[in-house]
Amino acid sequence: MLLYSKGNPDTSLSVDDLKEGLYAALGKLGNRKKVLVICPDITRFYSRAGELTYLAWQYYGNKLTDVLPAVGTHFPMTEAEIKKMYGQTPLNLFRSYNWRTDNVTLGYVPADFIKKISNNKVNYEWPVQVNKLLVEGNFDLILSIGQVVPHEVAGMANYNKNIFVGTGGPEGINRSHFLGAVCDMEKIMGRADNPVRKVFNYASEHFVKGLPIVYALTVVSTDNKTKGIFIGDDINCFNKACELCLKVNFTMLEEPLKKVVVYLDPHEYKSTWLGNKSIYRTRMAMADGGELVVLAPGLKEFGEDKQIDTLIRKYGYIGTKKVLELVEKNDDLKANLSAAAHLIHGSSEGRFKITYCPGKLTRKEIESVNFSYEDLSEMLKRYNPEKLHNGFNDMPDGEKIFFISSPGLGLWAYKKRFI
Repeated sequence: MLLYSKGNPDTSLSVDDLKEGLYAALGKLGNRKKVLVICPDITRFYSRAGELTYLAWQYYGNKLTDVLPAVGTHFPMTEAEIKKMYGQTPLNLFRSYNWRTDNVTLGYVPADFIKKISNNKVNYEWPVQVNKLLVEGNFDLILSIGQVVPHEVAGMANYNKNIFVGTGGPEGINRSHFLGAVCDMEKIMGRADNPVRKVFNYASEHFVKGLPIVYALTVVSTDNKTKGIFIGDDINCFNKACELCLKVNFTMLEEPLKKVVVYLDPHEYKSTWLGNKSIYRTRMAMADGGELVVLAPGLKEFGEDKQIDTLIRKYGYIGTKKVLELVEKNDDLKANLSAAAHLIHGSSEGRFKITYCPGKLTRKEIESVNFSYEDLSEMLKRYNPEKLHNGFNDMPDGEKIFFISSPGLGLWAYKKRFI
């Protein structure tokens, strides 16, 4: 059921607009006695989830007993990050968890279903895993707040991905990521209907109908303006958000780009696990033989998870064919399919050059995972983010670049590649 829907490409919603929409939807739900909010971490700082969570707390007061950041495989939020993103929402409401252990399995999406939707590329069942708080907390409302934006695994972020990956367990995350990778991320990104989403939708239909989940989904454009909010308890609100996202988060280009420079906010991006959004979101725009330069002042590691960090350092970003061969031969990759998927996602498949300029990793570390390296201070002098504007820039020496200040907000593609 769709509880609230507002948005179009020409609007810019204020906090008051968000409050009006959220409170109208919550009012239709009637009285609630115990509420859990599931929300994004600092990597979705611009989602407006911070304000919406605070508004939900104002609405429910002490009936809102728990806030669970859907960090998935990311680092738990620090107190400073919570304060920055969630403002006056009480700190004592926030919960952290171990994604490898703090989950329950509700059932399994059958292997024959996954084999069919993947065109025989994988043949395994998929465990429907969620954080145990959702099941054991006795909530009469689980309010899942987040942003719909292009995504490398699920096509479009949020909706039930927030539940099955954001609060999920190791096997569910591993197998969904690997499914997306072998089905070709370039055929998935920006599409609401794809193999990974089909699995999530099957799980929603068969295994979580007993959970009182309501989704509050925002759409934020690449210029950081809130274009819509859609609230409901089924896929209708997600589809409406996706329709708007297609209009405000996609940049379709007439020609492929030879030189792209991406800036990664150090507060959001501390690992290539996240920072490789610079690769995912631009790869369909890159010209063969082109170069992607990633300015990453906060970069200090590869994986957000110690085990995954070790695997990235061991194998590097080596392309689909090689990764699939290694999965067959190596138990450590076979047991961590999300890491294997990430190694596929982070490779240009030899098509264009990827140059990382990290704040806290060495040349040796960067080159060991098959990226090129340039000194950050030197590259910041050449490509000063404060002097560049999003889109095409002509440099003083005549070089022409395409600059992106926040890769997490969009998807860029040469129109003939996005078909």
